[in-house]
Amino acid sequence: MMIRDVLRMGDPRLMRKAQLVDDFGTPALAALIEDMRDTMRELSGAGLAAPQIGVDLRVVIFGGGPSPRYPDASAVPDTVLINPVLMPVTHEEEGGWEGCLSVPGLRGWVPRWTHLRYTGFDADGEPIDRIATGFHARVVQHECDHLDGILYPMRVRDFSRFGYTEVLFPDGSVAADD
Repeated sequence: MMIRDVLRMGDPRLMRKAQLVDDFGTPALAALIEDMRDTMRELSGAGLAAPQIGVDLRVVIFGGGPSPRYPDASAVPDTVLINPVLMPVTHEEEGGWEGCLSVPGLRGWVPRWTHLRYTGFDADGEPIDRIATGFHARVVQHECDHLDGILYPMRVRDFSRFGYTEVLFPDGSVAADD
């Protein structure tokens, strides 16, 4: 449908807590999801949250095939997740490099839960209840953070592991932004 502009860090709209979706299966929600998919694909993202395109709703999408930005990452199921709730299965954390379409050109080492359960709804209001580990768990947490006004640099604990992608990885070993 339409490729949307992605808001960048510093835009106050990215700092707000998104609103719950009340109406499922609507043409407006379908159009939003289609625009999000088109935007994510165009920018080779691993996921996208509605607030990143200026829509103040608790909608995220992720997965759908290998990500050129994370070529070594395991596959993540193609998912539309609305009104998500995340619950750690364990509080064990693992660090990993993250980027973001709203923070272009930068990467940071971010700790995330290694194993979590997430619930929510698909576009038609059907319940989703999944367990995620590894890259799948990381992507879900990253995208859902956007719904609460959190960008990944806010989760970086060691700023010696945060910087411009081409400086941190001059050999191109870690692909561009997420």
